[in-house]
Amino acid sequence: MGKRYRRLYYGKKLLGFFLSVFLLSVAVFYIARLAPGDPLVSYYGSQAERLGPQARAQAEERLGLRDPIYVQYARWLQNALQGDFGISYKYKADVLEVIGGRLGNTLLLGGGGFVLVFSLALGLGLFCAWQEGRWPDRLLCRLGTVTSCIPEFWLSLVLLLVFAVWLRWLPSGGAYSVGRSGDIPDRAAHLVLPMAAVVAGHLWYYAYMVRSRLLEEARKEYVRLAKSKGLGAWEILWKHCLRNAIPSYLSLMAISVPHILGGTYIVETVFSYPGVGALSYESARYQDYNLLMVLCILSGAVVILCNMAAQAIQERIDPRMKGAGAPEARGVGGNG
Repeated sequence: MGKRYRRLYYGKKLLGFFLSVFLLSVAVFYIARLAPGDPLVSYYGSQAERLGPQARAQAEERLGLRDPIYVQYARWLQNALQGDFGISYKYKADVLEVIGGRLGNTLLLGGGGFVLVFSLALGLGLFCAWQEGRWPDRLLCRLGTVTSCIPEFWLSLVLLLVFAVWLRWLPSGGAYSVGRSGDIPDRAAHLVLPMAAVVAGHLWYYAYMVRSRLLEEARKEYVRLAKSKGLGAWEILWKHCLRNAIPSYLSLMAISVPHILGGTYIVETVFSYPGVGALSYESARYQDYNLLMVLCILSGAVVILCNMAAQAIQERIDPRMKGAGAPEARGVGGNG
């Protein structure tokens, strides 16, 4: 019974994932093609404005844009299922090759930002919980509240103005200087400002959640028992409260991936950082349909998977969330 339930459970998860991705692809396909604009500008550039009616019709026919939208989608889906996602109108190359050239930069910025945000948030939240009500805690809470209210695009512009324009300490954009793609210090210098914007835009939000979760644990009965045994506040927080808060923190990390991913996309656009976020903006702006489809599906799949991972963690913490019909939830076991 247990094995059967697990197969059914994961089968439903897998079906839900593919159904969600399918619905996302339909929505993006229709919205992109119904949006105002001229996709021929992406393919032909300024020459598109000089195309006559007959030449324009031939160009649209060649790109498959004259068929009804449902026919275009059916053709795209059939090709996509065979691994052919088409070419980018703007870059005249396979969309997977275009994305592959940018994906590493986004993983470096977004992945590095994710690790820094949650490492620093854990330490900052732990420190504030330890110093609850004292001046370091009050100061950090006020500073964090102010920084968390600043939009990321505005914070990015301020960092650019101060450190790239006024002080000229750091480069203003890009992933590396011309001809120095293999220079690690140069790449690190280009990464400082975007990384700072990503971290500063999210740090306090998660640090405050850690602080609140730890203080909630600190008011439970077992903490009073630990205090009666002579344990100090820091030892209780570190050895007992933090251990009990870690599972919910892992769930929070999974849920937060779309949040940090969206912030990374905004930062990439402001800093002209050649990643998937800047590429998404370009594909939407120039109606590069094939590229936009893959980018939206890729981002959406990441969001869906992270939400599923967060749900799985929560169900691991509290098996009752699996539903009343589950054998585990009813207390009915089985070796299958």
